[in-house]
Amino acid sequence: MGVDNVIFLEVIEWFDETGQEMLHRIPGHGSGEIKFGAQLTVRESQAAILFYQGRAGDPFGPGRHTLKTGNIPLLTKILATPWGMTSPLRAEVYFVNLKVFTNLKWGTRDPVAFRDEELGLIRLRAHGVFNARIVQPVLFINTMAGTMGKYTTDQVDEYLRRVIISRLNDYLGEKLDTIFNLPGRFDELAAGLKERLSNDFARFGLALDELYITSITPPPEVQGAIDDRSRLSVIKDMDNFVRMKAAMAMEKAAESSGEAGAGLGLGMGMMMPAMFGNLQPARAESAVGAAAPDVRCPDCGKTIPPDARFCPFCGHQQVIIRQCANCGKNLTPGAEFCPRCGHPAGEKPAPLVCPHCHEENLPGATFCNQCGGKLG
Repeated sequence: MGVDNVIFLEVIEWFDETGQEMLHRIPGHGSGEIKFGAQLTVRESQAAILFYQGRAGDPFGPGRHTLKTGNIPLLTKILATPWGMTSPLRAEVYFVNLKVFTNLKWGTRDPVAFRDEELGLIRLRAHGVFNARIVQPVLFINTMAGTMGKYTTDQVDEYLRRVIISRLNDYLGEKLDTIFNLPGRFDELAAGLKERLSNDFARFGLALDELYITSITPPPEVQGAIDDRSRLSVIKDMDNFVRMKAAMAMEKAAESSGEAGAGLGLGMGMMMPAMFGNLQPARAESAVGAAAPDVRCPDCGKTIPPDARFCPFCGHQQVIIRQCANCGKNLTPGAEFCPRCGHPAGEKPAPLVCPHCHEENLPGATFCNQCGGKLG
């Protein structure tokens, strides 16, 4: 029943049909003239707060409640004649949904910077889900929802995602030394991050029930460097590996090309002693120190093969195709960001905002989201 009728008392209740409304106000537009004696019904999963003359009363728990205001049926309308038949004794009821809102997704819209002890400064993407609920209804209304007629999870999770990402960046900077140690630590990191976020949620009357990390991934170019490093660590004897690959290629050529392939295989077989013979002197020559001078990776300083495209120890690109305009690191083809400083490839350095990069960060952040540097 409406809250602006002249004679009848109101029966006030609310049902959330969508499952996404955190708060709903009655009346839905503006305030009303809720009368003395109006009946308020509150469900087990709800709390209700009567705002009368602009002030919040104590929350009503589950059950039926009789509201007490200064609006008397019919009489109040007569007394409100100087105000155009509109009572100045305004009132509204806020219903707050106390259920747990599950499967709220969070993730990085843009990669965040992380200083890896082995790979240097890299960009990471992270995703997960979290569950939240309202534990302080009046605080939630006063700090988050305000005077809005309704408030849904879509309106709050954008801000909460930003908070989670900022705190995740801080937490990874303090607890994780390299992404090579990530496997098996997602539960540990999620538990620590949940504890760190508790105060950020509590200041809005919210509680973080659960938080899960589903993935933390570096950009494709860093993944490629990690894969190359893994392959090189598996291959113990490069000479034998090359011989095996050459033999397999000749065998496949002989099987797929019939007589012509057999001839090709025979010719290749005759060439193999010379091919493998060339490998042997090179190794012996290297043993007596007659090989070319050692080549060192400019990034980690370790000795690498002279013709290596990537450093087998740190994954640094050795063939100079293009360089980062900000730090000078060699970039792989198609790279959009520098894996060392995180700066967009090919662009001039942006103006700094934090002590290191002057990017804006949330209050209380320890590490900058843009450059990964320590704040303060």
